[in-house]
Amino acid sequence: QVQLVESGGGLVQPGGSLRLSCTASGSILRINLMGWYRQAPGKERELVATLTNDDSAVYADSVKSRFTITRDNAKNTVFLQMNSLKPEDTAVYYCNIRGARQAWSVTIPIDSWGQGTQVTVSS
Repeated sequence: QVQLVESGGGLVQPGGSLRLSCTASGSILRINLMGWYRQAPGKERELVATLTNDDSAVYADSVKSRFTITRDNAKNTVFLQMNSLKPEDTAVYYCNIRGARQAWSVTIPIDSWGQGTQVTVSS
């Protein structure tokens, strides 16, 4: 079992900041990628930022220069620092990890999602 626990969402005024956290637990052999996605009501889920195990980061154009994704490998935790927040950033943010676990000498892919944390940017 691989579980993700997210925290850090909330209500913030435009221009404010939030820091999201996601911690993975369970039988994990390795994590290849950690990332954040978001989904606003009535819209498709979209990529926000991802971070590979070689520290290669990818950001959506809409959040570049405002958001920063980092991780703490020792704690299996990924963070999303969100600065200069805009109303259009309002969404449910989901943590995602991709990697592998091992069971009975067999490597099994991991693609796990958190439950989501609400971010609301409003004056």
